[in-house]
Amino acid sequence: MKIVILSRNPKLYSTRRLVEAAEKRGHEVIVVDHLKCNIEIEKKAPKIFYKGEYLTDIDAIIPRIGASVTFYGAAIVRQFELMGVHSATSSDGLLRSRDKLRCLQLLSTGGLGMPKTVFSDHTGSAEDLVRAVGGCPVVIKILSGTHGMGVVLAGTKQAAVSMIDAFNSLKERVLVQEFINEARGTDIRAFVVDGKVVAAMKRRAQPGEFRSNLHQGGTAVAIKLTVEEEKTALDAARILGLKVAGVDMLPSNRGPLILEVNPCLLYTSDA
Repeated sequence: MKIVILSRNPKLYSTRRLVEAAEKRGHEVIVVDHLKCNIEIEKKAPKIFYKGEYLTDIDAIIPRIGASVTFYGAAIVRQFELMGVHSATSSDGLLRSRDKLRCLQLLSTGGLGMPKTVFSDHTGSAEDLVRAVGGCPVVIKILSGTHGMGVVLAGTKQAAVSMIDAFNSLKERVLVQEFINEARGTDIRAFVVDGKVVAAMKRRAQPGEFRSNLHQGGTAVAIKLTVEEEKTALDAARILGLKVAGVDMLPSNRGPLILEVNPCLLYTSDA
C-alpha cells in the first residue's frame, strides 16, 4: 500500500514510529505537510497538489492534525476521501471530536456520563453558570485549549466569576464544568482502534496540580478497564464516528465520566 501520513513535522517521535511500523510491513510511506497542500476542485476530478506535483495512487492516509489547524486539516482529509482514499480518521469524526461543545452534545444524547457542563454566550451571567453546575469548585475550559492548557480550577465563587468575566472580556468562549472531587487528580485514557480497546492508562496529576495531562507533568501507568469503562470508551468512539480515538474519562461515584475524545493515533501535538 501507498500510505500518506499527514504531519507537519516528520521528525516527531510518534510520526517516525508510524513510518517505521508501516515500512516494516512493506508499505510505501510519504509524510506530507497538510498545510502545504492545495485543494483543486473541479467536476468529478478532486485533486491535491503538493510540492510541485499531484498526490496520486494513494491507498490510505493517517491524519495527524493539530488542534490549531483543524479546519484546513479536515478539508485536506475530506479531499482525500472524495478521491476515494481510505482515512484512519474521517473528516467528520475529526470535526465532531475537536469541537468540545459539539462533542459533549453528541455524547450526551447517546446516554454517556460526563461532568455537568454549562455553556453560554459572552453575555451570560457568570454567577448563573457557576450555580448551574452545583457551585464551586468548578473547572473552566476554553474551547480551543489542548493538553490541559486553557483549563483552570476555581475554588471559590469570586474566583470563578472573575475568571469567567476575564475570558468573556477577551471574547474567549468557555465551558464551565462541575469538579469531580473523588477522582483525586486522576483520569483514564482508553485507546480505541476499529471498535476495540487496545490499551488504557491511568494518569495522575503531580502534587498541587489537578490536571493529569502528561504535558502538565502527570504520570501514567497501564491499566485494565472495567466492563463499564470499556463500554463507555467504545460507545464514545462509535457516536463520534472515530475508528481511532483516545477517550479520556474521570472515575466517579456514578461511573466513568467522559472529559473529551481525541481523534488520535499515537497522539501528540502536531499543529
